[in-house]
Amino acid sequence: MAATDRMLQLQVEGLQNLESTLEEHKDKSRKFVMFMGAIDETGESWCSDCRDAEPVVEKVLDNASNPADCVFVLVVVGDRACWKDPNNEFRQHPSYALTGIPTLIEVGTNKRLGPDDCKKQDLVEMLFED
Repeated sequence: MAATDRMLQLQVEGLQNLESTLEEHKDKSRKFVMFMGAIDETGESWCSDCRDAEPVVEKVLDNASNPADCVFVLVVVGDRACWKDPNNEFRQHPSYALTGIPTLIEVGTNKRLGPDDCKKQDLVEMLFED
């Protein structure tokens, strides 16, 4: 696949950055968001479920249909202490109301995969299907 045949993939940190990024790409017909833990000193996410899910999601993204009309935003929810705080902005926000990470959603739909489902290629593929 040529680089132009890939879905636009972005990474942001924090709720405000997520909201502004989604606004910037409101012209895209489909917007996907994956929430995961911050990268630690090892160079990987401190969240083991996030580490397990990442290669599964990347593989599906590489084969996604209609990539030009979609955007995928990887959102860092913070380090372990920040995520575990019950007042974490992603736990509190009514549109996201996260209870676990990784969580993968399609914005504007009820499509949502939680920590265990994000590791299952068939479920991730179904979320990205038209």
